[in-house]
Amino acid sequence: MRPRETLTESQDERLLQVRLACPHITRACDLAWAVADMVRHQRGYLLLEWIRQAEQDAPKPMKSFAGFLRQDLDAVTAGLTLPWSSGVVEGHVNRVKTLKRAMCGRASFALLRARILTQA
Repeated sequence: MRPRETLTESQDERLLQVRLACPHITRACDLAWAVADMVRHQRGYLLLEWIRQAEQDAPKPMKSFAGFLRQDLDAVTAGLTLPWSSGVVEGHVNRVKTLKRAMCGRASFALLRARILTQA
């Protein structure tokens, strides 16, 4: 999923071989690069058009992905447009869940609380 210009010559040649061998992969690559570009450059205004293209002629997994994006279109568009992110919060939630799983029934809530607060 790296930008095409960052591929080495051998990687680019191999990708070309794969794309020539399978039109479904070619279409999936094109759509994936378009999504990656939207994410990298915060171009949420292009999302609806991308979803239409994916639902029209993409391989089945991409059509399914586009359908899920359409279900929460406003939130996804905002995520691809606005400069704010909940990434830091999600990181903390992930850390707490990891600690909780690691302690799975072997310690009390008080110990879990102490471990969470000491790492904050």
